[in-house]
Amino acid sequence: MYIHELREWPNFSWDAGRLDPLLKAVAQERAELFEQLSNSCFDELGQSLREEASVQMLTQEVLKTSEIEGEKLDPSQVRSSIAKKLGLNLGGLRKEEPQRGRSVDGIVTVVLDATHRWEEPLTAERLCSWHSLLFPNGWNDFGAITIGKWREGPMQVVSSPFNKQRVHFVAPEAARLQKEMDEFLGWFESKEDLDPILKAGIAHLYFVTIHPFDDGNGRLARAIADLALSRADREKQRFYSMSAQIRHERKDYYEMLEQTQKGTLDITEWLEWFLNCLLRSIQWAKEALQAVIRKAAVSKRMATLDLNDRQLKVMLKYLDGGFGEVLNTSKYRSALSCSADTANRDLSNLAELGLLERTGQGRSTSYSIKE
Repeated sequence: MYIHELREWPNFSWDAGRLDPLLKAVAQERAELFEQLSNSCFDELGQSLREEASVQMLTQEVLKTSEIEGEKLDPSQVRSSIAKKLGLNLGGLRKEEPQRGRSVDGIVTVVLDATHRWEEPLTAERLCSWHSLLFPNGWNDFGAITIGKWREGPMQVVSSPFNKQRVHFVAPEAARLQKEMDEFLGWFESKEDLDPILKAGIAHLYFVTIHPFDDGNGRLARAIADLALSRADREKQRFYSMSAQIRHERKDYYEMLEQTQKGTLDITEWLEWFLNCLLRSIQWAKEALQAVIRKAAVSKRMATLDLNDRQLKVMLKYLDGGFGEVLNTSKYRSALSCSADTANRDLSNLAELGLLERTGQGRSTSYSIKE
């Protein structure tokens, strides 16, 4: 029996005493993150640094919420789409905007709508528009699907391969969906005295258990949780990515969902997992923010220098983590299909300009960002 079949559904319960220490820890980490965002580095580098930090986290949110469902997007396309939709020019380092597929723009629009329009109510029309954006052609990997409205048939969550499929979850029948979604949306917009962080965790589970669409329910559940978290932060810009952390813990995520959906309406363990995952995502964001500060400082200096197109392309990719910890001649040549002499000359010039620091000699020569 699944929780949506229980007579008391959807009257969730939880042990507030077990969750209170986690809620306090999350509040402390969030406070430290936002304090970090208001420090002197941001005053010195200006609003562009906050924008860069927000775009980086939004990019991770889009990439990872898609990866959780097995879809890999191009990071540069995602970043470009976000920057364009927000009207940002992040240093002007990329001279040509890459071509973007509608699937990229669709999920970007959903995430931005959830996080930037958090003050607006979540309605059936809004959810259906999100769903249409995820599947603009009306197809998923398995064929045509119903888009922009509740599903009309049964729904099972199964694992492959096809000849050994295991059923992990059976969603409520289609005839129940209108009533279920009316109740969900009414609860989500209610003014009950409930911690908004807890509401995000409950909403995620509640929505994905109803499973109202033919596909995309996981991505939409995470978007709904993002909307609730943005309401908790009262901040349009995103500085941590829950989906990135869920992607890192994907196996545990699916196991906890399955366990909870086959359990009772006491969802304490699910909320513990959700809060711990959120806590780790904020802790990771605090570390990533230091990299953003470094990148912004380097980008600001790059804008004042006369770099050639090769150097701009490689430096941007390096700052985005495309070459790992260090850069060398081999990586430079591979990225640009240029000669060894050209790569050595460009790298030596970047070191002379103070952007890179050279270590080693001969074939062991490598370069890293100069602190």
